[in-house]
Amino acid sequence: MTIFSEGTAVSPLGEGRYRARLTEAFGFETKPGGPVVLNGGYLMAVLMRAAVAESAHAHPISTAVSFLRPGLPGPAEVVVESRKEGRTASMARASLMQNGEALLDALVTTGTLDPDAKPAYLGEPPAPMPAPEDCPPRGRERAKKGFPAHVDMRFDPAAMGWLDGSPTGRPEMRAHVRLEDGDEPDPYVLALAIDALIPVVANAGFPGWSPTVELTWHLRALPAPGWLTVHGTGRMVSEGWCDEDVEVWDAAGNLVAQSRQLARAARTRG
Repeated sequence: MTIFSEGTAVSPLGEGRYRARLTEAFGFETKPGGPVVLNGGYLMAVLMRAAVAESAHAHPISTAVSFLRPGLPGPAEVVVESRKEGRTASMARASLMQNGEALLDALVTTGTLDPDAKPAYLGEPPAPMPAPEDCPPRGRERAKKGFPAHVDMRFDPAAMGWLDGSPTGRPEMRAHVRLEDGDEPDPYVLALAIDALIPVVANAGFPGWSPTVELTWHLRALPAPGWLTVHGTGRMVSEGWCDEDVEVWDAAGNLVAQSRQLARAARTRG
């Protein structure tokens, strides 16, 4: 098993309960030598595996998640409660638990997508990004563990001015994403990718921690192998709240995932 597949694996305990072990491989140190806090997209992937395992359908079509507490490496449990069983879609409430407390609460809609389906209509894609080889992997040369060591992200240089004190002034961020250990994209990798970007508000002058409060994402198609391209934008930053819309496109030019999240903006404007 790869690091990602092992780190998101769940095993049934019966009556809608699943055991998991959360790995620090997809986390960040809060400070040097400090606790490791896990990426929200990684936590969604763990929760979604349990929801799909409990369903008659193969894919997580829609996932609406409230983030209640940070996740830490170690044992965890997912509790899945059916809300509707349908021929084309089923719905369940799923909670990711750790130390007796809920980290994530979600409503997951499952269905089964046709891998050969073509859209009847698809709007214009975002403006093209430079190729991955033309996007320097900033910061990865120092990454020896955690999320930066296991997720290869190649950021569009045009959206990285905030690092040098020259933000674009717009909430935006773009990157090519793939897993370092060779996992090709699937719905669970998409859950990670949809929440992998540096918060878009960094380019609006709010660098720093921007914790997600609620995130809803939709699986639109099963992704082709290769790099994923992730485009993030925001609409408004006000009273410490910000929004973020994300689209994920696969290497074949298909729109494979969409999300919107509400988050807290960094407290101090840069």
